[in-house]
Amino acid sequence: MQTELSQELGIEHAVFGFTPFPAVAAAISRAGGFGVLGAVRYTAPDELRRDLDWIEAHVGGRPYGLDVVMPAKKVEGVTEADVEAMIPEGHRQFVRDTLAKHGVPELAEGEASGWRITGWMEQVARGQLDVAFDYPIRLLANALGSPPADVIARAHDQSVLVAALAGSARHARKHRDAGIDIVVAQGYEAGGHTGEIASMVLTPEVVDAVAPLPVLAAGGIGSGQQVAAALALGAQGVWLGSLWLTTTEADLHSPALTRKLLAAGSGDTVRSRALTGKPARQLRTEWTDAWDDPDGPGTLPMPLQGLLVAEAVSRIQKYEVDPLLGTPVGQIVGRMTSERSVQAVFDDLTRGFERAVDRVNRIAGRSGQ
Repeated sequence: MQTELSQELGIEHAVFGFTPFPAVAAAISRAGGFGVLGAVRYTAPDELRRDLDWIEAHVGGRPYGLDVVMPAKKVEGVTEADVEAMIPEGHRQFVRDTLAKHGVPELAEGEASGWRITGWMEQVARGQLDVAFDYPIRLLANALGSPPADVIARAHDQSVLVAALAGSARHARKHRDAGIDIVVAQGYEAGGHTGEIASMVLTPEVVDAVAPLPVLAAGGIGSGQQVAAALALGAQGVWLGSLWLTTTEADLHSPALTRKLLAAGSGDTVRSRALTGKPARQLRTEWTDAWDDPDGPGTLPMPLQGLLVAEAVSRIQKYEVDPLLGTPVGQIVGRMTSERSVQAVFDDLTRGFERAVDRVNRIAGRSGQ
């Protein structure tokens, strides 16, 4: 699974794996792919430095990258308390009522919410970058489009490639014009924040829109056959996230959530604003149903929704409240039917890729006769 981009980065397979787990990121790189650690959950620079130190010690000298969540425009001087004050009391009461309906226990006194994500804030994200650029990362990806111009320049000064996710050809052209090196075409099927266009349509549109920039295909890819299809559409690699959630190296801290993922079918996800305020594909649960109910208060815009539900999500996860328990995941969850190591996933991807290429070659050979 080699392309010009994979050769440039010195990796065996053009498989880029996004994950919040350092052990998974390191295993992806060791298996010949390119591990990308998600940084949004890190609230303190020392926490990120600890995990990057761990990756450095376990990646075997292979390349890896970091994924951040930064708005393109600088937003300075806004504190978390300022944002918290904007949350209406009616929405807070809706959260309390929903948790009480399902008997979700309170956190212990003094116990902090483990899910509270503030990586979208300017000062937090820049603190993450100050740490990251002390390490030999080869790629900086941004989940909210193109990062600020000074961040792109800083990355390029350190020979770090910059990638940005796009859900349309229009977004992709904006990334190209901003100086991005790689565009990730993220289709409707993907887990987390997604647009409205399916991968089969989106990938070739983005490839044509930003040529000759390399494009990675994301969304609905979990087999070697699907990797082959993405490359046939013009992508120079694939960006996989959901597939790693049920690997043995992942650390979900929830056997119940792992069971739900393994049992879910491709129709058991929904694009909902319940988690962050922006449409994000996740397991459909009674929690997402409550927020999507027309009789409810409706979700708040990002970042208000994320702060509003942070403690609630931590409580649901800690006590494994099954009807409410979910996570961002793509439609590919239907293929995630057993716990496997990262290496086993790669073995399956390469075998499927070889079968798909052989099949196409046989068809092409017959048509050429």
